[in-house]
Amino acid sequence: MLTPTITHVIFDMDGLLLDTERIYTLLNGKILERYGKIFDWPLQAKMMGKRTMESAQICVNESGLSGILSPEAFLKEREGMLQELLPTCSLLPGVERLVNHLHAKGIPMCVATASCTSHFLLKTQNHSKIFKMMHHIVKGDDPEVKQGKPAPDIFLAALRRFEGIVEASNCLVFEDAPYGIAAAKYAGMLAVMVPDPRPDISYHEGADQVISSLLQFSPQNWGLPPFQD
Repeated sequence: MLTPTITHVIFDMDGLLLDTERIYTLLNGKILERYGKIFDWPLQAKMMGKRTMESAQICVNESGLSGILSPEAFLKEREGMLQELLPTCSLLPGVERLVNHLHAKGIPMCVATASCTSHFLLKTQNHSKIFKMMHHIVKGDDPEVKQGKPAPDIFLAALRRFEGIVEASNCLVFEDAPYGIAAAKYAGMLAVMVPDPRPDISYHEGADQVISSLLQFSPQNWGLPPFQD
């Protein structure tokens, strides 16, 4: 098998760079519990990678709360708790090592996240060093992102903003969510999945590689400069 020639890297953010999914899991579970519902993995998987209103709609509909709890009311109740907890999120294992390495080697990187701008600022306020190494950042409320994942909009917008002409086939996407992997593949890109450990392997479908942590990633297998340590 030929080694791919990767020239550009695109990172998802939630659950991939930042440990935020546990916060959403906690808060979504708290809200649903009041209505006698359970926030389980299959529901979380459907929401991951979706833009804010889309994920709220899915949560309400899939929980059987349509007509009882509106997506807007769900988001309003959750927002206050998010304002408090999102700034406490930490970097996930291997993030700092990989981003620093790629930056030092001159590999252009960007972030493509479904997070809206206000939540992005909350999540990243204590991690500015990592995000300053990115060439650009595309967020879920960007006007070029007409549809959320699994549509490829966000990755195609990210591709267009790199300098020069960049081929999709030379881009490597890092994702944790099934919809994110699908979006990357629809965009014509290669994709590495760093999934939540809870689901079975059926959720890994479409990924070119699955690893349990960014610490397991070997850049040289993708035509990228190897780690020196």
